[in-house]
Amino acid sequence: MTAPPAPGVLHPGAFRPGAVALPSSLVEVSICCSGLRDLDIMSKSDPCCILYLAEGMATQFFEVGRTEVIKNNLNPEFATKFQISYKFEEKQRLKFDIYDWDVKVASVQEQDFLGRVECTVGELVSAPNRKFQRKLSESSGVLSVTAEELAACREVLTLSLSARKVDKKDFFSKSDPFLAISRVNEDNSYTVVHRTEVVKRSLNPDWRSFTVPLVKLCNGDKQRSLRLECLDWDNDGSHDSIGACHANVARLVQPASAAAPNTYALINERKKAKKRRYKDSGTLVVNSARLTVQATFLDYIQGGLQLHFTVAVDFTASNGNPADPRSLHYRDPRGADNQYVTAIRAVGDIIQDYDSDKMFPCLGFGARVPPTGQVSHEFFLNGHPTDPYCRGVDGVLQAYYNALNTVQLYGPTCFAPAIRHVARFASTCEPGKHYFVLLIITDGIITDQPDTVAALVDASALPMSVIIVGVGSEDFSAMEYLDADNQRLRDSRGRAAARDIVQFVELQRATGQHAPGPAAQAALADLVLTELPGQVVSYMAQHGKTAPPAAT
Repeated sequence: MTAPPAPGVLHPGAFRPGAVALPSSLVEVSICCSGLRDLDIMSKSDPCCILYLAEGMATQFFEVGRTEVIKNNLNPEFATKFQISYKFEEKQRLKFDIYDWDVKVASVQEQDFLGRVECTVGELVSAPNRKFQRKLSESSGVLSVTAEELAACREVLTLSLSARKVDKKDFFSKSDPFLAISRVNEDNSYTVVHRTEVVKRSLNPDWRSFTVPLVKLCNGDKQRSLRLECLDWDNDGSHDSIGACHANVARLVQPASAAAPNTYALINERKKAKKRRYKDSGTLVVNSARLTVQATFLDYIQGGLQLHFTVAVDFTASNGNPADPRSLHYRDPRGADNQYVTAIRAVGDIIQDYDSDKMFPCLGFGARVPPTGQVSHEFFLNGHPTDPYCRGVDGVLQAYYNALNTVQLYGPTCFAPAIRHVARFASTCEPGKHYFVLLIITDGIITDQPDTVAALVDASALPMSVIIVGVGSEDFSAMEYLDADNQRLRDSRGRAAARDIVQFVELQRATGQHAPGPAAQAALADLVLTELPGQVVSYMAQHGKTAPPAAT
């Protein structure tokens, strides 16, 4: 998918020499819909929202991000939030596209369109009670958006929750409970900020521990009311409320004791109104609640974290003869960059600033290589038999040009060898000191998808990210599947990825109107690298790595 621009980062072309850089506020956008069309025959629609942004004089919209998919629901309330840097001095146009999302189909163009709303950030923040509503175009249904300025808060709350003796809601089995946590708004409505997993067939569920930023949970206000609702999951999306309670962060983190256990009665208001002797519908138990300060990407970098950059280039025959001007590998004698060079420069120019030795391994795949002419999916671009390293971005480009003159483009398109190559290094590095970034540049349809998915699942537990840039105009739906933004990537054995480590960007869509050159590189870098800091932080958090103090 096209990636969201990082909060506070200007799009290419927004820099104005001599202008005064005005401070901006960070605004969090929450989305819900009501009365959507039902496009599924045997069930209800499965809605997902994609948010786009265009700033200033820009005519092209950039994708900010996508919500989760909510199954079988015509009135979805999305837990995914978006952060936008609000600039009073600029016109910031937003586009909310709602789709009935088929998770088996990766391409946006193949999803069923449910409607669209276009507005400006100014309209959101100036709406009464900061709640903006508008009817979807081309469809029935209403989009509701809440915009709230974010406080500066780096604390996160780690919660371990259970419930005991919840009501039995299913006729032939026990309940399938999950928790939905919502925060109160100015108009006393509630906005969902987190949902737990579903525990099947249990009246005494123990949910997995989870960590949520305080900014997302309560915008840093520890006294802000939270509603914790226990629901019985149903496949058709009509989840039944078991009961709810109210608390705030300040109370949740209070130490429990025998005299004052950290428990809450789950109250079902409908049952309470009907039954005179109603007590509760179960008890919510706070097993543990811990506040910590979340280290940022910059904390890790200033603490000595090194980023290691590896390039893997597609040398399959579908790219075309490099001597032909129509080839994606064509080297223009006038000096214009081809799409491969644009991608290498865009990512390499940024990453090399975070690598102290600036020595980058460079691989190729899908070519016959000298001296035997054997097909390889893990050969070194510089032609060296044992040393793949190139010095700086210029060294990478020199090795790329060298390979074009020495190998024969062939096939097929296999990613797994390059992924496992980098994973071997990531698995042996000193924990918390190194992070590896693999850039795969490709023109075609992947032929080893099951093996690639398995390699990515393995790599997801390592300090590693994979960036895939698609060049040319082929079908890249398989790459969007690997990106796995709407569901956890799973291999053929059912193993789930520990976290999302893949970012896919289609170069032609990312660079838009920009001709090959610095503007196109900046546009691509903005989209390609925006998820990387979050992926680094997520790895460190999952493995208990706190940022060491910056060197003085």
